[in-house]
Parts: sequence; structure tokens; C-alpha cells
Amino acid sequence: MAKTLIAFYSRRGENWVNGGVRFLKKGNNEIIVEKIKAQIPDADVFQIDTVKKYSDDYMVCIEEAKEELREKARPELTAKVENMDQYDTIILGYPCWWGLPPMAVFTFLESYDFSGKKIVPFCSHEGSGMGGSIRQIKMAVPDANITAGVAIHGASAPNCDREVKLIITQAK
Repeated sequence: MAKTLIAFYSRRGENWVNGGVRFLKKGNNEIIVEKIKAQIPDADVFQIDTVKKYSDDYMVCIEEAKEELREKARPELTAKVENMDQYDTIILGYPCWWGLPPMAVFTFLESYDFSGKKIVPFCSHEGSGMGGSIRQIKMAVPDANITAGVAIHGASAPNCDREVKLIITQAK
């Protein structure tokens, strides 16, 4: 039977929400993943996290992330998925920063062989939608089957049941 992995990057703390910086107890993608997991209880969950942490200050964090983007950095991750071969479908969540996933998501994607696997991207954003993220994911894992993906306005994460249904539909 096909197994599903929900892999995601999420930022707690200071975030950009509806035109201003707000403190989030849970990151938007963390909230979305909880909703997906409730619909696919047998899916495994893996949080993409970096060894070197971003600043707690949002404005400093975005400068750090911009520098990683400029350098095409591949930040070291705190953990690896054991036995990625067991998964046929990967639901991949990330914030859309400057139209792309954070560089840590590319570290994740480049760490495994996704040949023949289905990747269902979703992103939280504050106005950019999916940006160029689907194209960049396809370039990173050209042998995977990448779906259209789902963009979720970050401030709407607590109420994104319709979008979660779209993610689950793409994962089937």
C-alpha cells in the first residue's frame, strides 16, 4: 500500500501577516499540516528544520533568508527521513519567500531520490501565491511527478479546510 509523507518547513514566532509583523505561536504551515494529518491519519510527518536557526526578529530573518537565496545556499538540516523509499507520495509544505521555498526545502529535495514519486506542494504566502516555486521544485527533482500545488494565504491557515481538501485530492 502506498505510504504518504507530509514534509514541511514552518516558522513560529515573528511573521509577516496581513501587512505587518505578528507573533505566531504556531507557524502557518504547522497549522495546515495538522489539518492534513487529521484527514490522512496514517501519513507520517517530517518537519524540515535547519541546524543554524534564523533570527527570532522577523526583519533580520528575512535578510538572512535573502542572503541564502542569493548564495543558493543549502543549509544543513537537523534530521533526515529514514527509509524515504517507503513513500510514494510526499506532501511538501513551505512558506513562499520571494516566490520560492526557503533554501532548506531545496536541501531536503536534493537529499533523496524522488524518481517516480508524487510530490504535492503547498505553500503559505502573504500575496505571492505559488510564485515560481513549482518550476524550481521541478528543476530540483526532475524525475518526480509534481502536482499543480495549492497556495494558501498565511493569515487564512486556521480556516483553510477547502484548500486542504485540494491538497488531499492532488495526493490521491
